[in-house]
Amino acid sequence: MQLSLQNFSTLVNTMAATVQGSCASLIDLTVGSVLRAMLEASASVALWLQYLLLQVLSMTRLSTSIGADADSWVQDFGMARLPATQASGEVTLSSFNPASQGATIPDGATVRTSDASQSFGVVNGPYFRAVGVASVIVQVQAATAGLAGNIQSGAVNVLGTAISGIDTVTNLNAFSGGKSAETDAALRLRFTTYINTRSQATKQALGYAIASVQQQLTYTIQENETAAGIPMPGNIHVIVDDGSGNPPASLLALVAAALDAARPVGTSISVAAPIVLTAALNVVLALDASVDVDLVTAEVNTALVDYINALGVGQTLRFSRLAGLCYDADASVSNVQDISLNGAAADIGGQAGSVVRAGAIAIVTTPL
Repeated sequence: MQLSLQNFSTLVNTMAATVQGSCASLIDLTVGSVLRAMLEASASVALWLQYLLLQVLSMTRLSTSIGADADSWVQDFGMARLPATQASGEVTLSSFNPASQGATIPDGATVRTSDASQSFGVVNGPYFRAVGVASVIVQVQAATAGLAGNIQSGAVNVLGTAISGIDTVTNLNAFSGGKSAETDAALRLRFTTYINTRSQATKQALGYAIASVQQQLTYTIQENETAAGIPMPGNIHVIVDDGSGNPPASLLALVAAALDAARPVGTSISVAAPIVLTAALNVVLALDASVDVDLVTAEVNTALVDYINALGVGQTLRFSRLAGLCYDADASVSNVQDISLNGAAADIGGQAGSVVRAGAIAIVTTPL
């Protein structure tokens, strides 16, 4: 519906013309006159009413609803926005004097970043550091869900909870898994799929069931065969990944339950994690002597790792794409002299049940 809207000046001019047209004598509508003030006050009220109409119109359609209005819109159909998830990773807890005593690290013990912006709690504990052992690696999870928990390596360096026998903490690797709540655009797209698959038992319906378990899952669906690739009429084998290459058993169980509720009658479902193909890279970059070699190397390494680890189940890592990633990572890269992928110049991945993840990346620089 297209509304015929008017701005403040148009409203005042229309009112003034209507008043003057209804009177036989000239009306004083100069700035500051009583009648002019009354017309301007009425125009202000009319603008407010227009605003309320626009709000009501936006909330009557999902395509224009935002935030809580979009949530309430889809809830009428039994849907809900996918929540934010917490980042997780490993930290190393160490002692200055390991020979003197051991240590017990309980569940819930906290560590944090130096600026205190992110806090993480120990999970899957308790953990123990034996006497004479300098350090122990423990699993931690972000206290707050969201992207902010995906911190870089070395960012966790403060103990939030005093632990006898533990003096320092650090994270050798970056954390991952933190995601923001589903966006309005993603919710609208998923709602469309939801409506289109209510009366179907198709691949699209199964895909919707998987996508509703957790954000950013990738998958492939293989029909009429087992996990080993043996023909089996009526079996639907699904390979799912959460971006880690090694999704936990709890996630696979949730996916299996969601698929079981959407599968056709007379069929069976099997769910498995993907086969991880490790991508080991050797890269030789030509750089000008004036650039910061360490900075450029780090940027190229990050670009390669991020691209590879973002590949979904069944996607191919194209060898020809790698040089472009190096050039795009930093303008200081003047030439990519050599690249090898797992010791060759060929693509890897592409199989239905595989996923490619970054392995060791060796970057060598040479002067121009």
